[in-house]
Amino acid sequence: MSKVPASVDYVVVGAGIAGLRAAVELASAGQVLVLAKKEFAESATRYAQGGIAVALSDDDEVGLHLQDTIEAGDGLVNREAAQILVQEGPARIQELIDWGTEFDRVGSRLTFTREGAHSRSRVLHAHGDSTGQEIGRALAAKVRALPSVLFREFEFTASLLIENGGVAGVSVIGPKGDIHQVHCKAVLLATGGAGQVYSNTTNPRVATGDGVAMAFRVGALISDMEFVQFHPTALYLKGAPHFLLSEALRGEGAFLRNAETLRFMPRYHPNAELAPRDVVARAIAHELELSGAREPVVFLDLTHLNVATLPQRFPRIYATCMQYGIDITVDQIPVRPAAHYAMGGVKTDLHGQTNVPGLFAAGEVACTGVHGANRLASNSLLEGLVFGARAAVRMKEPVDKGAALSEPVPNPHNPAPGNAPQTAEHGDLLRTIQELMWKCVGVVRSRESLEEAVSRLEEIKYHLPEAQSRVACETRNVHQNAVLIARSALARKESRGAHYRTDFPVHDDAHFKKHSVIGAGEIRFE
Repeated sequence: MSKVPASVDYVVVGAGIAGLRAAVELASAGQVLVLAKKEFAESATRYAQGGIAVALSDDDEVGLHLQDTIEAGDGLVNREAAQILVQEGPARIQELIDWGTEFDRVGSRLTFTREGAHSRSRVLHAHGDSTGQEIGRALAAKVRALPSVLFREFEFTASLLIENGGVAGVSVIGPKGDIHQVHCKAVLLATGGAGQVYSNTTNPRVATGDGVAMAFRVGALISDMEFVQFHPTALYLKGAPHFLLSEALRGEGAFLRNAETLRFMPRYHPNAELAPRDVVARAIAHELELSGAREPVVFLDLTHLNVATLPQRFPRIYATCMQYGIDITVDQIPVRPAAHYAMGGVKTDLHGQTNVPGLFAAGEVACTGVHGANRLASNSLLEGLVFGARAAVRMKEPVDKGAALSEPVPNPHNPAPGNAPQTAEHGDLLRTIQELMWKCVGVVRSRESLEEAVSRLEEIKYHLPEAQSRVACETRNVHQNAVLIARSALARKESRGAHYRTDFPVHDDAHFKKHSVIGAGEIRFE
């Protein structure tokens, strides 16, 4: 692979759906460098099974998609952002089809499935349960055909460069540990989520919250970090990864059963298994607590469905479960919730622009408020497409750094520089953070658990490694995201969407029907 150039017009950090769609848009305006910390196929986009939501079916309309998105967001959705998402979505999907994305069809007609909290069947899928992988393939092929776009794999973006009051490039750690800088007009963070903050997650290992941490360090505003969506159904077997079992399984009619094999979701919500994800995740957490077992699980049951079609409808899920000795056509699947998606992130406007000149963000790393307190199923891929394109359009405009601060605002809650040498013990440090977050800032939270998390994270910062290698940077980034999540969750003294506190179990619209924002000072709600 060629060396990373010292200067380009635009840098895109991340090669998932948001980054690739942005690269297509930017290609006409200059040289674009797309950086991936591992191989390009390794992103959250690749693992998106259920599909991509869009109002394209005959019995659907944009207004209904908007309504479902707002209702799922539990009072905090930015209506303007959601309107953009659902209105521009159909055109972005048609682009994907024109560029060769092979969505599933019956004859010539696209097929749509239904997922939780959707009022219509509007979720497109590809190759059954490999939607993200197919979209990523088509987008990568499109981008690779553009001569002005450069790809570099295994290049870890460690920090943002600040010059003249704005972002002017990135510092990159190469695969051999060499450090080099790339200067540019503007940077787009499309780094995905931060699932590796938790010990149980459906996210790939690359999801260490790098974009949020880098942006925070240069003074970018961070919003809604307390809202972490826990997917209700991840495979839970000793020795197996926490493989996502798509919500589409419940959309097809799968039941959830407790340790006594009794179906329990009708007791928790009138929509039963198709209730919003936060409701299902908390119901499972309650059933796990009631079981009293050392390693409690609940079960996802598909055996009452048309089992002959399951291997074709869900080939990836079928093959993965078979790999671990579970035949989904005859066996119930042991599952538990796992950290899945961050509704919060780097605060941007509707064009992906942050408060730091030259710095943009799109996709899961960003927070436009489009998801509110709880993302509607299968809206994430659509968000990456729509706002990745919008951010790129704005990036092509001249960057105005005249009104910017001459230097980034120091953030007092940044980890102090670590003095500990880099050793194998840093893996233990990372696991300590992940287990602490799962225990104290997970599906169910309380003042006591959150205060414990904040206190212990403060102690841990003095043991963080110096940011001189990829693994050290990732550990520090996970810690930074953990601090932002825990502090935001402690400040929000109510329950809303994916954020549930036992000491404040109901909404407090008078004080908290607002977005949390963290900058250089304390948390505020606006």
